[in-house]
Amino acid sequence: MSDDASTPAQTTVPAHDTATSNDAAEQIRAGRAHLGIELGSTRIKAALIDDSGTVLASGSHSWENELVEDNWTYSLDAVRDGIRSCYADLARAVREGHDVELTALASIGVSAMMHGYLPLDADGQQLAPFRTWRNTYTTEAAALLSRTFDLNIPLRWSISHLLHAVMQGEEHVERIAAITTLAGYVHEQLTGRRVLGVGDASGMFPIAASGDRYDPELLERFAGLEQVQGVPWSLPEILPEVLLAGQDAGTLTAEGAALLDPSGALQPGAVAAAPEGDAGTGMVATHAIDPRTGNVSAGTSAFAMVVLEGALSGPREEIDLVTTPAGAPVAMIHTNNGTGDLDAWIGMFSRFAELIGRPVEPAELYRTLFDAGSQGEPDAGGVLSFNYLSGEHQTGVPSGRPLLVREQGASLTLENFMRAQLYGAFGALAVGMKVLLEEEGVDLDVIFAHGGIFTTAGIAQQVLADALNTPVAVGESAGEGGAWGMALLAAFTARTSQEGAAQNYAVQSSAGQSSDSPGGAPSLSAFLTDVVFRDQAQTTLDPDPAGAAGHARWLASYREGLPVERLAGETLR
Repeated sequence: MSDDASTPAQTTVPAHDTATSNDAAEQIRAGRAHLGIELGSTRIKAALIDDSGTVLASGSHSWENELVEDNWTYSLDAVRDGIRSCYADLARAVREGHDVELTALASIGVSAMMHGYLPLDADGQQLAPFRTWRNTYTTEAAALLSRTFDLNIPLRWSISHLLHAVMQGEEHVERIAAITTLAGYVHEQLTGRRVLGVGDASGMFPIAASGDRYDPELLERFAGLEQVQGVPWSLPEILPEVLLAGQDAGTLTAEGAALLDPSGALQPGAVAAAPEGDAGTGMVATHAIDPRTGNVSAGTSAFAMVVLEGALSGPREEIDLVTTPAGAPVAMIHTNNGTGDLDAWIGMFSRFAELIGRPVEPAELYRTLFDAGSQGEPDAGGVLSFNYLSGEHQTGVPSGRPLLVREQGASLTLENFMRAQLYGAFGALAVGMKVLLEEEGVDLDVIFAHGGIFTTAGIAQQVLADALNTPVAVGESAGEGGAWGMALLAAFTARTSQEGAAQNYAVQSSAGQSSDSPGGAPSLSAFLTDVVFRDQAQTTLDPDPAGAAGHARWLASYREGLPVERLAGETLR
């Protein structure tokens, strides 16, 4: 990034002091720490925090989805093995970093990739392979629901998968006693409670305007569909109970503790937060839960969440309507593809460095290549990157094939190549956000960003600011991600459960808003503002006029090139 007058404005606020090692060890020993676990697409992550959100230790476990009979899935054995491995890595980090054993927790929370389909029978046994958000074969069912509800119902939502199974006459439909999400399933294994945080629930079925329950009118419309007249269940019976952030979601049981920690060291009794989706934890992790704020979470998939001030003009297929974990309305721009192709290219550069006998550490390699991208031409010199490892509904691509394409006369340099890769990581997202910000006229003061791509300071952040023509803020916790956000929800839930008024915290029906009324108590928003983010370092970058104009040219070419990407999916197997 140059230091001349064209460099975008940048502001920074100081970070709060972190807990000393002795303080951290004592909090862990006393069972006062809070644990968040998130099952992401490629990693299961755990974050252990203190009451103010400071990370005390973290753990992780790598895993991959499988394509089984044209269905993207994870086995439940892999889920159980993965959370055990992740927890063991966390416990090892606690032992090595603080010289104490992790035996008790104040609170615990689980989040996972949103949407998908996980049907269970009356004994809680799985009836069909877990179907992730990546599966896009529910076109007919989602279209029927969208017409019936007069609301955009995405292909990946649980209700689309359920109706698809009904319409296909799948054998297991007759035996369904419950459906849930991956986060809801793990939470039930840990606590025995079949509940779901409202943010995750809003990706199963539309939420009422009150923000605290499924929409009763739409439940009735679903029941009236000809296609479901023969099923032996009703939708309200099989959907999980909806909870707001901070509400009682049970406690860690002895069976749940043993599932996480087969050694027997972890004791039951931790307060449990309502399980959430990765979109909700991303909003919490970036403090983007109030109107005129939003966040972008970038990983294997990428999505933007914008908290709304009012209603949109009508249903838009590019926009999903979901909620914050406190129940406030949110416009979601979801893309199936994010940093996966970018990571693959950087892996190739890493291998090249190994072959010439000069291996480079991943952080240095990312920094070097991202830096090169920042020096590329504003429009990437006519180089286009389509990062579509899978189909992309935002741009009407049924089956993805990653493509690197050059316009006639393009300048293929390393700098332009890397800028195109960075643009491509947010390409489909930028298409959807243009609909929300320009066509729908939604106002945004700032958008917060988190995910691994933003840990390389400033580069991806500036690309995103230019792509959205909106200031983008990145906090010191940007790389912590959803596990940290879930740990914050667990800590908030513990506060609400500790003697209520004595702790002066409670959940409000006015979801997501602070309260100054007599007898009122700080909301999730107030907890984040006053406790977690009060002194946290944050850097904000404004759009660079030259960069924004260059990205606009690049995006226009990207959209014109989409027929090539669609053809690739039709012809390349």
